[in-house]
Amino acid sequence: MRFSAILKFAAAGTMAVAMLASPLAAIAQGGDTVLKPADLQKLLPAAVYYKGQSATTQLRNSGGVKFADGSYVLTTLVDTSGYSTSVAAKYQAYFVTEVPLKIGGESLPAGVYGVGFVADNKLVVTDVGAHDLLTVNTGEDAGLKRPTPLQVTADPAGGFRLYAGRRYVVFSR
Repeated sequence: MRFSAILKFAAAGTMAVAMLASPLAAIAQGGDTVLKPADLQKLLPAAVYYKGQSATTQLRNSGGVKFADGSYVLTTLVDTSGYSTSVAAKYQAYFVTEVPLKIGGESLPAGVYGVGFVADNKLVVTDVGAHDLLTVNTGEDAGLKRPTPLQVTADPAGGFRLYAGRRYVVFSR
């Protein structure tokens, strides 16, 4: 009798731990962790340099990934009100990667970039001088329950998704 009570207690404890850990499993992938805006408050600056100007960051609209080895990918929307229309159209977010990535199937070296979701379902990546580096196709996630201006999530097929509303691009190491 006493042994069966111990087994029941152990089973209940295991179940409780599994239930508490399940939200963490949704944001972790092989030791990689999806970062939320609150995680980025100390990592991203209040303003960033791009195309000869300083742009204010919108840290409430940010996301990123901390890889198992401690490397980061960080992104945040920026206020582009002082930029020309042509620059603002393709520069919506600041994107920092400490490691080379595959983004939309294309190679992107470690660095600091501007990114923008543009017409024809494309994402353009530019250097800080606003020179186009690569353009990739984006997907649309009609099933996304709560789209936000910008967020990073785990991709069900592996890697991660950078979203602007319901539009997204997949990136991975």
